[in-house]
Amino acid sequence: MIQLITDGIKISVQSNFEGSYFDGESLKFAFKYMIEIENNNPYAVQLMSRKWNILDALNIVEIVEGEGVIGKKPIIKPFNIYRYNSGCLLHSPIGAMNGIYKMVRMTDNHEFDVQIPNFKLYSKFAQN
Repeated sequence: MIQLITDGIKISVQSNFEGSYFDGESLKFAFKYMIEIENNNPYAVQLMSRKWNILDALNIVEIVEGEGVIGKKPIIKPFNIYRYNSGCLLHSPIGAMNGIYKMVRMTDNHEFDVQIPNFKLYSKFAQN
């Protein structure tokens, strides 16, 4: 599991290769990742938006931005954890992701960025 702490918010990531398929035009490689957001602060925070940088071994970069995560803008109470699963498709069996969550401190509406650590996406057969 990859982890990074920014301003008392610990982001942990675990990724898995799910399989590949042909979409009629090209071969796609599917990856699933589990994110754990741990608020180690004495105040609640709300995740407002995210920005992902997705890179594959063919140098194809995709930037994904949007409100919240998986359709939610979770409020994470002090010393609590929020978990969710998501996924992405790559054009190659190897890649990486990183990004930023925009958070708001609930006590005073202060906005701040939380770094999502760089993590690898790879299939077992591509490791050799």
